[in-house]
Amino acid sequence: MALGRAVGDLTDTVLSMARTRLELFALETGEQKARLLRLVALLCVMLFFLALAVLIFSIGVAVCFWPTPYRYAALWLMGLLYLVVGLGFAWALRVRLRDDPVPYSATLDELRRDAALIARWRASGAAGAESGDGARDQEPAS
Repeated sequence: MALGRAVGDLTDTVLSMARTRLELFALETGEQKARLLRLVALLCVMLFFLALAVLIFSIGVAVCFWPTPYRYAALWLMGLLYLVVGLGFAWALRVRLRDDPVPYSATLDELRRDAALIARWRASGAAGAESGDGARDQEPAS
């Protein structure tokens, strides 16, 4: 009877731990989804307005330099400027993606703690079993 109760308690504990981990996973999934949607929305708005700015700037420079002999140099310099700015943004994006926290890090931390706890339980159980076996092998002193 006591063994059945212990197994039931252990099952309840394991199920409770699993439910907690799944709730944490679901919460972090929602956070990652919201983060991704915000980033995509910001990216779309940014690209739209940057494209407008580049278009207006390019037309303005071309109109200003067209009657001069420097029109081709101005166009090449604008192209070089756009290349440098684009590479700068690509580098910033790479740094951001590299340095952002790992998704689901809280869930992974909890699972690591669970694994460490189980390893400690196993170690203490093995140590207890070894000391218990040794006590049974010894004969009582008279």
